Amino acid sequence: MKWIYRFTVFFARIVIFLGGFLIPKIRHFSAARKNLFQRIAIFRDSNPGELAWFHVASLGEYEQARPVIAELKHVRPELLVAVSFFSPSGFDNVIKKPQPQVDFITYLPLDSKGNAVRFVDLLRPKLVFFVKYDLWYHHIHAIKSVGIPLFLFSASFRPGQPYFRRGGFFRDILFQFDYIFTQNQSSLELLKTINYRTASIAGDTRFDRVAETAKNHKEYPEMTNWVGDRPTAVAGSVWEEDMGLLIPLMNSVSGYRWIIAPHDLNPEAMNRWAEKLTLSVVRYSQWDSDSNPDVIFIDNIGMLSSLYQFARVAYVGGAMGRGLHNILEPLGFGIPVIFGKLKKPVKFPEAAESQLNGCGFEVKDFDSLMRVFKKLEDPHMYEESTKAATKWVKMNEGAADRIINKVEELMLN
Repeated sequence: MKWIYRFTVFFARIVIFLGGFLIPKIRHFSAARKNLFQRIAIFRDSNPGELAWFHVASLGEYEQARPVIAELKHVRPELLVAVSFFSPSGFDNVIKKPQPQVDFITYLPLDSKGNAVRFVDLLRPKLVFFVKYDLWYHHIHAIKSVGIPLFLFSASFRPGQPYFRRGGFFRDILFQFDYIFTQNQSSLELLKTINYRTASIAGDTRFDRVAETAKNHKEYPEMTNWVGDRPTAVAGSVWEEDMGLLIPLMNSVSGYRWIIAPHDLNPEAMNRWAEKLTLSVVRYSQWDSDSNPDVIFIDNIGMLSSLYQFARVAYVGGAMGRGLHNILEPLGFGIPVIFGKLKKPVKFPEAAESQLNGCGFEVKDFDSLMRVFKKLEDPHMYEESTKAATKWVKMNEGAADRIINKVEELMLN
């Protein structure tokens, strides 16, 4: 299996090289890693202190890492923090803004043995955290070959994953970790089935993140004035499938303000949706705050997590397509959340848990969406769902503290 893996990585390098001539995204993936090792060397020459390295796949996993980084910096302020990304979309979004608790941001090189050894040798981390998944064999072995403590947190496992179907190559990756912090009991039980014992439930660090965002959200005075005392629905990270349900709802319900944040900022899609609406529509970048549209399309990245402050009810997209986006963001504001019928519910356990707790609502078509929307207009039903959202988020806070407390304990032993 190891040779198959190495051949796959080698073949991927050829595909990336050739694909870069034709496909802009692949070209960007490759070009972004140019001079990667030189940049690490320059950073470490200037910053030789002890360092914690966090690896994340993309933006969502970085959001899960942020509470843990903050807590680590709180207890060990002298530690440098480096974050590596695999996905250009995650790296590109994060690098645009100051990250006060992160000292260095980099891409992870492709997972060859030579790349991994060189990366670890140059970065010289004192301890390493992988977040949720994106577990690269050679990088993990390069870390453990020099005895660096290695942790995995926000882990969420499923029975069909190769770690649990058979022993050998993939299972060996998990056993390289000194300690694994799971999101839930079912993931912990799966680890026990393969006799992995150095693990515990810490919870989902996203709860810490969304609670912090809700407490310290950005202010948008012009939006506050526009919303006024009108009930407002915020639809976040929506795709075409989601708008297929939402547009008839928007055309049917009166009296609401609508904030729509598409996942893809392609203006053609927003123009197409606007044509199907009987409401007045404007894109945020073109909005004159003196005007009074019914619908605002958010055509930028970075606002959405704070826009849920305006919501009476939220809809989060992606469930019917590539995957459900973050339903915890609106729940952090104590707002009930609606989402489409999941294609792969096992990959998004928070969706089922939100429904069990009475603050999440799955819909499969326009009729079920309308029923849920009307149900949430009932004052008693709405109050119960908002209380449930607040209680559930509060109950799940503290994962970052639990993780860092345990890491401190293990590092001192």
